[in-house]
Amino acid sequence: MSRPHIISSQLLSQFRTLRYGMSTRKGGTSPEPFGMNLSFRVGDDRKCVEENRRRFFGSLGVDPQRLAVPHQCHSDNILFVTHPGEYDSCDGLLTIAPNLPLVITVADCLPVVLFDSGKGVLGHVHAGWRGTAASIVRKAVTMMSNDFGSSPGTMVAYLGPSAGVCCYEVGEEVADRFLPSQLETRDGKLFLDLKKANMDQLLECGLQLRNIEVSTFCTICTPELFHSYRRNRDKSGRMMAVVNIVGNEAV
Repeated sequence: MSRPHIISSQLLSQFRTLRYGMSTRKGGTSPEPFGMNLSFRVGDDRKCVEENRRRFFGSLGVDPQRLAVPHQCHSDNILFVTHPGEYDSCDGLLTIAPNLPLVITVADCLPVVLFDSGKGVLGHVHAGWRGTAASIVRKAVTMMSNDFGSSPGTMVAYLGPSAGVCCYEVGEEVADRFLPSQLETRDGKLFLDLKKANMDQLLECGLQLRNIEVSTFCTICTPELFHSYRRNRDKSGRMMAVVNIVGNEAV
């Protein structure tokens, strides 16, 4: 049995109480083009997806029955959660509960982890261009500050693999929602730097550059490793990023 290939974070791995991983398209049981697909909603065989999830979450020591999963809708809605389950119409979750893994589904949009180790507050955000334009990451930091007393200056953030500025072509209607410094123009085409746009929000909120890690992976131009809806459309699987505060019973 092949093992799932998992993306980790050097920054997040420094915290003993935190467990993080993001799946790729490698190590799954689904027929191509799905491979390690973790979504039930893309036409993949359900039994294959269940086995893929068992392999991925099991490799991280995460109980797949205890997940908190947002039904992502490209919004700026963020919920505070204390129990496992599926949460409608939101793109971010916050928690202070141990052993409650927060999951984001990925196929080009940016997964962002926020963590305040001092207060024990964890956030996981799905930031596509719509959510980014609506400042969902800024909203998450503000909620952590206002509701839990977190200080942005001591928070850490990890921006995972997503569509990169090398490949993320957008139209003028999208580009107009972003600053010129968050765009590149090549051969008369506009390309969005989604990671920089979210990094700018974090820095403006008061996070320190040394406390932010940004993945260099682009999901679009790394087909051997990542699913990409932009690249493959309806033939694309989905990855998942999961982050969990490890409680005593899981240590």
